[in-house]
Amino acid sequence: MNANYLQTPITYLKGVGPNRAETLQSELGISTYQDLLNLFPNRYIDKTQYYKIDQLQRSNADVQIIGEIIHIKTVEQKKGKRLVATFRDETGEMELVWFRGQKWIREHLKLNIPYVIFGRCNWYNGKFSMPHPEMELVTEHEQGVKVMMQPVYPSTEKLSNKGITNRVINKLLQQLFIETNGRFSETLSPALLQELKLISKSEALFNIHFPKSQEYLAKAQFRLKFEELFYIQLQLLLKKMLRKQKIKGFTFDKVGELFNDFYKSHLPFELTNAQKRVIKEIRADLGSNAQMNRLLQGDVGSGKTIVALMTLLLAIDNGFQACLMAPTEILANQHFNGIKELLEGIHVNIALLTGSVKKSARKVIHEQLENGELHVLIGTHALLEDKVQYKNLGLAIVDEQHRFGVAQRSKLWHKNEMPPHILVMTATPIPRTLAMSLYGDLDISVIDELPPGRKAIKTVHRFDSNRLKVFGFIRDEIKKGRQIYIVYPLIQESEALDYKDLMDGYESIIRDFPLPDYQISIVHGKMKPADKDYEMKRFVQGETQIMVATTVIEVGVNVPNASVMIIESAERFGLSQLHQLRGRVGRGADQSYCILMTSHKLSSEARTRLETMVLTNDGFEIAEVDLKLRGPGDLMGTQQSGILNLKIADIVKDNDILKTARHIVIQLLKEDPSLEKSDNLVIKHTYAQLIKHKNIWNYIS
Repeated sequence: MNANYLQTPITYLKGVGPNRAETLQSELGISTYQDLLNLFPNRYIDKTQYYKIDQLQRSNADVQIIGEIIHIKTVEQKKGKRLVATFRDETGEMELVWFRGQKWIREHLKLNIPYVIFGRCNWYNGKFSMPHPEMELVTEHEQGVKVMMQPVYPSTEKLSNKGITNRVINKLLQQLFIETNGRFSETLSPALLQELKLISKSEALFNIHFPKSQEYLAKAQFRLKFEELFYIQLQLLLKKMLRKQKIKGFTFDKVGELFNDFYKSHLPFELTNAQKRVIKEIRADLGSNAQMNRLLQGDVGSGKTIVALMTLLLAIDNGFQACLMAPTEILANQHFNGIKELLEGIHVNIALLTGSVKKSARKVIHEQLENGELHVLIGTHALLEDKVQYKNLGLAIVDEQHRFGVAQRSKLWHKNEMPPHILVMTATPIPRTLAMSLYGDLDISVIDELPPGRKAIKTVHRFDSNRLKVFGFIRDEIKKGRQIYIVYPLIQESEALDYKDLMDGYESIIRDFPLPDYQISIVHGKMKPADKDYEMKRFVQGETQIMVATTVIEVGVNVPNASVMIIESAERFGLSQLHQLRGRVGRGADQSYCILMTSHKLSSEARTRLETMVLTNDGFEIAEVDLKLRGPGDLMGTQQSGILNLKIADIVKDNDILKTARHIVIQLLKEDPSLEKSDNLVIKHTYAQLIKHKNIWNYIS
């Protein structure tokens, strides 16, 4: 069947018409034959077996029975009436009951003629009854398309109200298969079909809608899931390949004095194997003549900064400037101070540019950037301003990329004739499954071990009734000279309530930890930026022992002396957020603690989140659990949730199929990068069609 024929508007399908077409479009997004064909069932009801009345169990399962109606009556009840029919087969009798549409049903029911009935049985007054059964005369049942397993399609209230039932959708699909003779163009190459023992596209589509058996259904599902994931991976990997061919990058071909001097004489500790591996991957990128586009994932405290610094030194050794951009002033300051300290005694000119930098200092920075005296510029969005011009920017490092829009990043690209190498860092572990799909066109490096000497943070879950003990523990820690975070949730929808909780909490903490023995800072969203910074600074400098805050402190504040993180109403935070918050402590050599406070009322999902936090400190493990709990859409935030609008595959459950698809695409592009071989022309053609009709989602990364 020609792919263009499947773009026919759904209005033209027999049985649809303008009104139904409008409802199908608004409720299910179906506007063409292709869309209807790709409306896959949510579940299936097995109609492979016929039961006898004496075999029925009180199991609440859907069953089908062959028999005849021998009697019909109307029964008065408290509200209205019900229609009751006596139905029998050779083994016994049961009742069929209708509470709605009785007049029409009574007129159409035929007595003493064999019917196939289908539905869920109830046990009532000593016998089985089936409310609102699906009914079909045995003669019609034998002539229809033999559906042994009945598909159940997605539905909405509006569809039901407009009479577009599951049965109607099934009939429309039957009509579509009649009009197309059930023949559809193959979309995968003969070699792939053979290698993976896949059934044909036509067989797969028929058996997904009208499965002949459980076995055929499984084969159809595998074939269609594989195909969907295969084309998404093809798009991502082609994009990556084209970028490497087309977008030339500066070649950093030497490892020079600065890098070697730092490595031999200034490294504060031995690099972990993971750090060495990642630096090697980065060096290989920088030495090829393509532009680097690498995502560096590393859990909180895994030592991404050292990797970033050594990459900066490679750029300077090769005669280029570098910049590092962070989402907030606090983070930018932290990077600046940390890197400056590490480069003590090494001749590298480094400057900080944020909104707070005075005009006179800015002028110097701008001049030194343009004449090449300044080697490294660290800052916030201020780095993107038009006034900021480099002599030769060779490397841009972006920290916590999800805080920056695509447009902001592209501004960095255009600071040069040739785009700089890009290293994106994130402390938010992205499950490998999701990374393959969301960032499939970036190269990914992972730092998956912590530096030696770091003690694992001890995490415990305590109920509000234990609060006095927790406060006692805080006093002991403060006596040892440590500092404490106490974090409250702040969620847009309940902002006023959350704010009240925060202020109530703050007041009770002031009562329990009075002046002059204790100094307390508070930071929340309603404060002016200058006040926030002032409070943060007091805590960083150790002038206050307790920091009461909303989640403002989630990313990157580094206070090595803070050893306790208390998270109030922890059940209201997502897993990745809890993990990010926990990462604010454990920065120093002391044993650190994270205490999750909750009420006794917990949903099972909240319980799973808290148990996961107590059990593991591994960010990737946590991200995998989070993905299973919340699904891919929520995990990436609403602005990106459309990304994984998959028709049949599920990125979590079908992880193995995803890996297979990616592996096969990599092999395919290695052997035939432009898909020119005769065997692969069908893939090339299908891909072009999908792009044309926007049936592949465009990934932003």
